[in-house]
Amino acid sequence: MDDDLRERVRAEAETHALYNALKHGSDPDVGAIMGPLMGENPDFRSHGDEIPGVVAPVAAEVGEMDDDERRERLLELAPELVEELEAEDEEDDQALPDLPNADEYDEIRMRLAPNPNGPWHLGSARMPAVIGTYKEIYDGWMCCRFDDTDPETKRPDLDAYDEILDAIDYLGFEPDEVLKASDRVETYYDHARDLIEQGGAYTCSCPAEHFRSLKADAEPCDHRDKDVETVREEFEAMVDGEYGDGEMVLRVKTDIEHKNPAMRDFVAFRMVDTPHPRPEAEAYRAWPMLDFQSGIDDHLTGVTHIIRGIDLQDSAKRQQFVYDYFGWEYPEVVHWGHVQIDAYDVPMSTSTIKEKVDSGELTGWDDPRAPTLASVKRRGIRGRAIVDAMVDLGVSTSNVDLAMSSIYANNRDLIDDDTDRRFLVRDAAESDADGRDRLPSGPAEAFDLVGDAPEAGSPPLHPNHEDRGDRDVPAGDAVLLEADDAPADGERVWLKGFGCFRRAGDELIWSGTDISDVREEGVPVVHWVGAGDDEHVRVRLRTMDGDVVGYAEPGYADYDADDLVQFERVGFARFDAEPADAEGNDASAGSGTPDGGDEFLAFYAHP
Repeated sequence: MDDDLRERVRAEAETHALYNALKHGSDPDVGAIMGPLMGENPDFRSHGDEIPGVVAPVAAEVGEMDDDERRERLLELAPELVEELEAEDEEDDQALPDLPNADEYDEIRMRLAPNPNGPWHLGSARMPAVIGTYKEIYDGWMCCRFDDTDPETKRPDLDAYDEILDAIDYLGFEPDEVLKASDRVETYYDHARDLIEQGGAYTCSCPAEHFRSLKADAEPCDHRDKDVETVREEFEAMVDGEYGDGEMVLRVKTDIEHKNPAMRDFVAFRMVDTPHPRPEAEAYRAWPMLDFQSGIDDHLTGVTHIIRGIDLQDSAKRQQFVYDYFGWEYPEVVHWGHVQIDAYDVPMSTSTIKEKVDSGELTGWDDPRAPTLASVKRRGIRGRAIVDAMVDLGVSTSNVDLAMSSIYANNRDLIDDDTDRRFLVRDAAESDADGRDRLPSGPAEAFDLVGDAPEAGSPPLHPNHEDRGDRDVPAGDAVLLEADDAPADGERVWLKGFGCFRRAGDELIWSGTDISDVREEGVPVVHWVGAGDDEHVRVRLRTMDGDVVGYAEPGYADYDADDLVQFERVGFARFDAEPADAEGNDASAGSGTPDGGDEFLAFYAHP
């Protein structure tokens, strides 16, 4: 790369670093800068191996500025970007459209209707995020109703009931009422009996394939014209468990010639031999289908608005037949498309995640590689960050993609101001993470210190809050640097919060604390820790790519579980456990780990 190009890269990198820092209210992230920098400057791409080395010191310079200095500098370089940032700040916060006919109701009443067949994956958060937000907008009512009337195919997980309620709480919402459909089976029986008395349902013992063939040809089966007394008796026999799985169903009598075959005489109740896992419901054998159960419950709980997936459009149409029999008014319905989330190799499927947890491929539902709420919570991501990202997707009927980077940006906005800064020197030789591009190229390097350097560095706890004071980072006789931060022989390096040094072989010679070395001469600013055993603590940082081992400044040992720090130039992380309490450092997100009994355990949140 020639000097002219290098200067162009520096200039572009400075603009992007300033914009990135101001947008997210934190030090600029080199990785976040690289994407738009390369995208807007295609001629840089052939120098891709050299660009990060130019960008990193520029980002470090911007990291030394406070927000006022950053804004003033960006005004000089690209005032239109400052205007863009200000416009974003003024945007209306309400991303959701008004609910249909909301003005016609005294109270907006909505429901969450989870199937408790396992803890929630990330996609499940969309339902409480949007419905909970609508509750807040309209000062309405929200119920969490567990639709747990399938003891076999989507068998309830007894732990999932509380886990889902915990997830709703994590997202920042509280249901006004919690119901379990399996507690309400007698209510569904009563409504089935009413439907039978109206001639709106009949018992059917046709083999499934036979009825499917008749339905496809719009032909009724022989059971459709049974008298009410026979239907009543056979339904009571279903309730008493006198039939086995597949031997008898109760069908809603609709229009057998309906243009949509899915509407034709659909099943309301079927027999299930497998007992329900809840003791309170284990005796039942005749179970309502979801469309019947949820339709009855929506009416009885006064639900005014339903939000459901676009794939469930037929449910509303089937339920309308039941509502017509009872003379009920159907709730307003909003359909939305599916949401897909990037960044994960594991599919966003409860059954798939469960299989991987049971097989040991994942260490648990909170494994960083699992696309679950338990996982991101353990990583230190606030529920509000997820809610805001989900709400921003709106309620379009189109399928939508959610980038984890938007959740990370939201979380950064929520936590940055309160989060202390610390140093973590990563050691690639001790780490087993698969994403090698996130690691230094080699082991941490030790350098003896020569000259009149202070005994310790004193970087600030937070760059924007001088009142919080400085950290004491002991240097002793030697320091550790990440492999890629070690200067070439004869070159200088600025140890953040400490001062400037020039390398001479395995030594760093003290040069002083003249910050102009950085601002005018481009000396790179790097993080560091003391090399002595009492001058750092060993940390195992669990990431989506595996475990990263590094050495943190001693002050890191003073934090408690759930505390967040930003490891400077690495990212935000949640303090998980002290060495004695760390989960045996028994299993990493990639493979088995060494004993690591002296390691603090942290979970990586995001850049």
